[in-house]
Amino acid sequence: MNQVIKQLSSRKSIRQFTGESVKEEDLELIIKTAQRCPTSINGQQISLVYTRDKDKIKQIAEFCGGQQQVATADVFIFICVDFNRTIFAVEQTGEEHQIDKSAEGVLVGAVDAGIMLNAIQISAESLGYGTTAIGAVRNEPAAIIELLGLPPKTFPIVGTTIGVPTKEAEDAPLKPRIPIESFAFEDKYDDKKVKDGVLLYEKQMKKFRVDNNMNYLQSYCEQTASYYKNIYFRKIEENYTKQGFKFID
Repeated sequence: MNQVIKQLSSRKSIRQFTGESVKEEDLELIIKTAQRCPTSINGQQISLVYTRDKDKIKQIAEFCGGQQQVATADVFIFICVDFNRTIFAVEQTGEEHQIDKSAEGVLVGAVDAGIMLNAIQISAESLGYGTTAIGAVRNEPAAIIELLGLPPKTFPIVGTTIGVPTKEAEDAPLKPRIPIESFAFEDKYDDKKVKDGVLLYEKQMKKFRVDNNMNYLQSYCEQTASYYKNIYFRKIEENYTKQGFKFID
């Protein structure tokens, strides 16, 4: 097994950090590597805003619902959709930017942000650091926008922590995943396999919880329901509109 496949196959979210610093040269390398990510039409409509300021990171943690995994990280990176950049580029041609007025623009920004998130995390983890994706940056978007000084036509889509993992976090067992046959299909989606996979995975997660003395964990169905029975970040449309995104489609 090559090193890339080995790293990806053993990847886990790290939520406990030692407090040691991420080296400056490593952080620079992570960011430069992430910038090589593909973006839709090479528009490069993603910007990163990062901080190592401990007080600011604690403030971000509060905006994210008081998450300790954020508060104890050494670096926090925001991944922002940035049509401010592409609007200026389009203006140089005398044309009018339209994609920000479309739901397609949301998809473009979200997909590119996800690709960038993955590259940041893979790069950081290859250097021995731990990371976790933080969607809760959307919990208080107005406060985050003000904190980062984001102009109109930009939006903080997702964030990531980076830090030196504790040994306990490194040694934690990998969570199982849904059965592969209910995840990847050749030629045609199989609804029955998806639903059978949910039921099997529910049993697997309950066993994983017992086997690893993690009785505090919810089952797959319980955890999914605890989030998806609600719209848990309710200020997205309001703050998207305030940032100048008004959909016409």
